[in-house]
Amino acid sequence: MRIAATVAAIWVVGIAGAAMAQAQGTQCANPNALGIARTVEIDTTAGPGFGFEQYKAHDFLLLKEVVFTFDDGPWPNNTKAVLDALANHCTKAIFFPIGKHALYHPEILKEVAAAGHSVGGHTWSHANLSKGKGENAIEEIEKGFSAVKLAIGTNPVPFFRFPYLQDPEAARTYLGSRNIAMFSHDLDSFDFKMRKPEDVVKSIMTKLEKKGKGIILMHDFQQSTAKAMPELLNELKAKGYKVVHMKAKAPVTTIAKWDEAAKGEIKGATPGGDRPTASVVRTIEEANTNQPVAAKK
Repeated sequence: MRIAATVAAIWVVGIAGAAMAQAQGTQCANPNALGIARTVEIDTTAGPGFGFEQYKAHDFLLLKEVVFTFDDGPWPNNTKAVLDALANHCTKAIFFPIGKHALYHPEILKEVAAAGHSVGGHTWSHANLSKGKGENAIEEIEKGFSAVKLAIGTNPVPFFRFPYLQDPEAARTYLGSRNIAMFSHDLDSFDFKMRKPEDVVKSIMTKLEKKGKGIILMHDFQQSTAKAMPELLNELKAKGYKVVHMKAKAPVTTIAKWDEAAKGEIKGATPGGDRPTASVVRTIEEANTNQPVAAKK
């Protein structure tokens, strides 16, 4: 039974299949794409929780609907392979990057954001927030979001997943005060334990057949997951599953103190180093590559 509280937190803002691309003025090149069945907008006021593994207030997915979520990126090759697979199926996901990784590879995270995926936070260093003092948890949460903002050039969405799914009450209360939604999952792929992509596909499909729907936890950090994505998406399409894309009603507002702390973590940082590269480096002359080639004698 769906409860009334769900209506207050979730608003359907669009319905489409592969036709989602058409609504944005583009065509989906893959006629067999999963596309997006519907897009929901999340009002994150007071920090609602999603994923029945831990948070059971909001049951909004219909039978055979799934939400893709990816933790621990961005990472070279693997994240890009995941992005390519999602793009081929004209569909979207939520990414929960680690702050450190965001600053290691900002160019990759920019691609994630530019592709229209929701980009949230997963702490600064993947710390277990059930250990240590409360101020350490706040630093991990806030510096993580600030690092993501620094990487993508705009405020991330107020979606957060606890590392190891360890969610101490004090941290949950803090996230609620910051109007940041918390994410668990409905099914865990356990892809980090697998080396063969076919095992990742089998794990997810077997669990989906039992549950019928759900928020799926995966890791774009993992090579096995990156390799599994094309087949997984094809399987989901063949078996009639549909994708729901979760967006936020408003972005998170990062805190200046932690923005500065994140900037200080950039190796080789210099004064003015946070200026966009386009405002620092400008091409003023290029070689003429269209000159005719001299004929051979």
